[in-house]
Amino acid sequence: MKESDCMLPKKYKNYKSISLISVFDITDIYTVHYFEYDCDYVFKGEKHDFWELLFVDAGAVEVTAEERKVILEKGAIIFHQPNEFHALRAIGKNAPNLIVISFRCDSPNMKMFREKTIQATETEIHALGRLVDEARKSFCLPLSNPLRHRYDAPFGSEQIFKMYLELLLISLYRRLANTPTGISDSAFSSGNGVHIRLMGQITAYLQERVYQNLSVGEICRDNNISKSLLQKIFHEQKGCGVIEYFNRMKIDTAKRLIRENQYTYSQIASMLNYSSYQYFSLQFRKYTRMSPSEYHSSSQYFH
Repeated sequence: MKESDCMLPKKYKNYKSISLISVFDITDIYTVHYFEYDCDYVFKGEKHDFWELLFVDAGAVEVTAEERKVILEKGAIIFHQPNEFHALRAIGKNAPNLIVISFRCDSPNMKMFREKTIQATETEIHALGRLVDEARKSFCLPLSNPLRHRYDAPFGSEQIFKMYLELLLISLYRRLANTPTGISDSAFSSGNGVHIRLMGQITAYLQERVYQNLSVGEICRDNNISKSLLQKIFHEQKGCGVIEYFNRMKIDTAKRLIRENQYTYSQIASMLNYSSYQYFSLQFRKYTRMSPSEYHSSSQYFH
């Protein structure tokens, strides 16, 4: 090419396009749930003509998929293919928390997930959390079938949800196919990799101390982080301040303890270092819109 050709106006250049290849195309969403089950929960089973992804966020469950029975513990993912009968029951002492997303995807690449159980990476767990967060922004609560579009949803939220789910499928496919190129943390988040690693470090720190009371100063000191950066990361990644997040973590722990039926409400309040049962009850209602006893009487609760 002559140097003079580079000076030609764009209208004289011959541009050719290339069609982009889509390996997964999510066309419909049926359910997006975060289930919190009792220790003795049993689901007798169903089958449907679309895919279902199940992720164990806490506890353990025994899953039936046609003739197979598999034990899934924290961090495990299983896919149920269309028209596959599936059932589950809670096992162990810890009440299980599950993410369930059902969707239609007719890509032939979905066959990679048939009869597979997968241990999610930290990046993929982060992606699942973002999926549930985006679902809350996109669809009316509670997230029950049929889903309903939110009139006040942020611009593009449903498309972001679709993109996150497709990106998760690509990440899982690459790992199952032993492809060396993975999906980076930044692909799933507006924050950078350093912020995501700090978030993981601090949330693990908070979880270890969920039965204590913490101040912002203590969190900053123990994690060698400034107050301004700490708050920036939490608002960026979680949409709230660090103490607000810690309070939610305490209530999530209380909900699990209630479902396990080993302690009274007053004992749970004391274990979690609340100043009184009355204050615990107020905080519990603030975050769940139910009293502890109302929550206990509910067999499952949707976030």
